[in-house]
Amino acid sequence: MLLLCSNIGAFGQETPSLRDRANQFYKEFQYAKAAAIYEKLVDVNKPKQADLENLADCYQKMNNYQMAEQCYARIVADSTSGPENLLRYAMVLKSNAKYAEAKQSAEQYAAKTGSQDSARSLIQSCDSALLWMQHATTHVLRNESAVNTALSEFAAYAASDGSHVFYVGEPDAVMFKNVYGWTGNPFLRIYNTRRNSDNSLQQSNLSDAPFNNEAYHVGPVAINPEGTSFYVTRTYSGKLNEKVKDDKKNYRMKNLELYIYTKNGDGTWTNTPFPYNKVEEYSVGHAALSSDGEILYFVSDMPGGQGGTDIWYCERQPDGSWGSPQNAGPVVNSKGDEMFPSIAKDGTLYFSSNGWPGMGNLDVFSAKGAKGQWSNAINMHYPVNSPGDDFAYIVNQSTNTGEMGYLSSNRQGGVGSDDIYSFTYQKPKYTVLLVGNVYDKDTNESIKGANITLSDATKTLVEKQQSGENGAFLFEVDPEKSYSILGEKIGFYPNTVNTTTNGISPGDTVKVALYLDSLKKGKTFRLDNIYYDFNKYNIRPDAAVILDGLVKIMQDNPTLKIELSSHTDSRGSDQYNQTLSQKRAQAAVDYLVSKGITRDRMIAKGYGESRLLNRCANGVKCSEADHQLNRRTEFTVLER
Repeated sequence: MLLLCSNIGAFGQETPSLRDRANQFYKEFQYAKAAAIYEKLVDVNKPKQADLENLADCYQKMNNYQMAEQCYARIVADSTSGPENLLRYAMVLKSNAKYAEAKQSAEQYAAKTGSQDSARSLIQSCDSALLWMQHATTHVLRNESAVNTALSEFAAYAASDGSHVFYVGEPDAVMFKNVYGWTGNPFLRIYNTRRNSDNSLQQSNLSDAPFNNEAYHVGPVAINPEGTSFYVTRTYSGKLNEKVKDDKKNYRMKNLELYIYTKNGDGTWTNTPFPYNKVEEYSVGHAALSSDGEILYFVSDMPGGQGGTDIWYCERQPDGSWGSPQNAGPVVNSKGDEMFPSIAKDGTLYFSSNGWPGMGNLDVFSAKGAKGQWSNAINMHYPVNSPGDDFAYIVNQSTNTGEMGYLSSNRQGGVGSDDIYSFTYQKPKYTVLLVGNVYDKDTNESIKGANITLSDATKTLVEKQQSGENGAFLFEVDPEKSYSILGEKIGFYPNTVNTTTNGISPGDTVKVALYLDSLKKGKTFRLDNIYYDFNKYNIRPDAAVILDGLVKIMQDNPTLKIELSSHTDSRGSDQYNQTLSQKRAQAAVDYLVSKGITRDRMIAKGYGESRLLNRCANGVKCSEADHQLNRRTEFTVLER
């Protein structure tokens, strides 16, 4: 799997000692070569603890968790082993789905060190993993064996044309002699393939685009909606980034950079560096674009983040350039590493992290929002996540009932190291309970038989029912949506409450309470959001919508008689305001009459500025908001 800090090449002198050679490779981040030598050094009855520890770390860096577990089992069995090895052992056991053993090792670490935070997080992850495996989501995964090999393939990206898919892979060593010392395999390249109607992938080829001509790692890739610009992550190939390591020897640590490759009309390509690359200081890569192409998300360890590598974003400026990077915030970014973001068409952010509690090392998470404002990161659970590394989750097709997409994972049972999986997901029809009660606002007594109307964010009717005993009602609703609940009953003024299921886990409950105000004689109710044009009294269309609600109240309560009043602010003369308010009140009454309400049930009354609700009288300097509070339309119950 592509790491955000790729380490390539080294300076130093080879020494004749076998151990010195292994240690040299280890310091140079050439873990594959180092492991081959350490394996010989530990193949004795009493190996050196340092050799075992370095070998275990090599295996872990290479994602060979089975071999890493065997090493750590030998390490912790030695009475001289430090307690930190217990925590490392626990992490490897978790990666191998041995959750009970991982918890035990983490508890031993906490007991020996008194450090609870790291152990507690790991134990919580193990408990959650066992629960999630018992309650799997409806995702169905399929290994895409047509493209997967014994090497690594990952980060499938479906182009907007719906037929082409690009992904990252390790080429055949026969074709590419230059290898990456970390893994011992060839440097990553970008492949392209075509997808079938069921989202399965066909056999692939290396992309012939110029970005594959780079010296080191290339990929993953993101493509703009027009399909003309490729946002490619690549390893910097220059001579910068020499950093001092042990023994005052210099080693090159290569950072990642983001490049934009654009196809021209004549078939040529233009490549442009992302303006916020700074390879001498930090990495930038793993691009993801919003569906309209106006927001670019990426991953970086630049200063100002929450932890290791964070998700950042830039907004497209009017001149087409990208604005300065902004951190996506602590709701999605942890103290660990966040990687491989993708943005679905509905705006959902998917990303992988090792900083939030999960089943393995990297788990896939989702969040709702945009830019730097997100709902809490939600673990995608099993089988999307596994004890291994799960990442590069992307949705390429979505309907009201389900989704299709791709996921990358090195879970057990695959073809090679990292494999590409296609998935289908059947959305549960109902997963959240919306429960509530209706109460009398004056007495707090429950109201039975109230009409309850549930609508979604588009004001579309979802369901109607009546409140039962104790004023109770219940709806089964979808997650990640907003709803409004209207309560109505004869003899009461209607009331509406709004709620959302964003961030609510399946099976959870959202609770609301509706308070209805009784239409008692003498009570006054304000009709909000009734506006008139300046110096006018005609009923505007937006005011008519509010008055239609009053029409329904009058229809539902046929004996109700009201005074319909209009009020102004203090600006203008008293007589002018009195006259204007009377005309406005009369216009409102006339509108209700036009809707079938008999005139003898209503009295129009203009009060001008005589009943101000605040201090904003003549001569008092007030804000527009304060004046607006006094400009209102009300009705008072005269008879019921």
